[in-house]
Amino acid sequence: MIRYTIKLTKTEVEELTEIISKGTHTSQTFRTAYILLNCDEGKYSEKITNEQISKVLKVGMRTIDRVKKKFIEEGFESVLERRPTTRVYENKVDGDVEAKLVTLCCSEPPKGYAKWSLRLLADKMVELKYVESITHVTVGKRLKKNELKPWKVKGWVIPPQGNSEFVANMEAVLDVYKRPYDADFPVVCMDESPKQLIEELRPSTKMKPGQDARRDYEYVRHGVVNIFMANEPLKGNRMVKVTEFKTRKQWAAFMKWIADKQYPNAKRITLVMDNFKTHTASAFYETFEPAEAKRLWDRFEFVYTPKHGSWLNMAEIELHVLNGQCLNRHISTMRKIKEEVEAWESDRNNRNSKINWQFTNKDARIKLKKLYPSIYD
Repeated sequence: MIRYTIKLTKTEVEELTEIISKGTHTSQTFRTAYILLNCDEGKYSEKITNEQISKVLKVGMRTIDRVKKKFIEEGFESVLERRPTTRVYENKVDGDVEAKLVTLCCSEPPKGYAKWSLRLLADKMVELKYVESITHVTVGKRLKKNELKPWKVKGWVIPPQGNSEFVANMEAVLDVYKRPYDADFPVVCMDESPKQLIEELRPSTKMKPGQDARRDYEYVRHGVVNIFMANEPLKGNRMVKVTEFKTRKQWAAFMKWIADKQYPNAKRITLVMDNFKTHTASAFYETFEPAEAKRLWDRFEFVYTPKHGSWLNMAEIELHVLNGQCLNRHISTMRKIKEEVEAWESDRNNRNSKINWQFTNKDARIKLKKLYPSIYD
């Protein structure tokens, strides 16, 4: 939970005091002035708690937080809503203006700005004389209509166009996913992910009617653990191990556990995974005696997803589910994480949740055509 700290200047305190003590002001302005004065943690006034303010003004805690947030983010004048009372009616935004707005939104923001905001777009539309006036609210409505969110940037690893190495590895993985279920030759996907150990300094407040759950923003970090995830999509089976470190030896031990405990009777295990530096047969030889290393190496067929192609690994899908359903919270100890992960694994396996992979090489050659090198260039 974000805490907003109000520190008023001497001039601001004097102006707010004047609003409260005399003059004709709206009830909303009076209320805002009272909230700001009593939330002030500066040296010119005496702070009282939000609970006390709420009791005196008969307003909710969320209203107080909204006033504090607006003061911090938009400034003193804005929070008092000192705006012209005369309503300005805008010209209707026609198709031509809307097209110009969409084009502007998809362009680079002005120098000094990381991305477009609604107000910045509105100001730019007027500056470029596309319209005489337009509010950020109207801009927001038009962008929503066109499914544009300039403030949102999604992280994505994008493979280069015409990448023969990428498509070769991709098609090899997709061929593996077409194989029918065979207990002697199971197809297993493997991935790993870190999880921070976080201890809360203060207990969280539970949700109740009319109030969201609250969690203090201060916490203590107790390091990181590693989560190995393996899953057999056609069988609906997940195998998870929580380890203290993420090393070649930890990975080799996880592979031995997969081979000897999970698939002791399988003739050969096809393992789909990313090409991380620890995911190699040499890790077996660094961890076990040569004969044991060779035995384990012979149990596996390694199939690597291409660089920038982690989405092809179905174990990554299961890791997202694990993080979303189980680990999306503060957990302070490795023991507790193990307990929670084991409970999640048991429940999900009992549900027999399988992954029905539909994407094929035929689909890839159509939908990802730009990734294939052209033999006619």
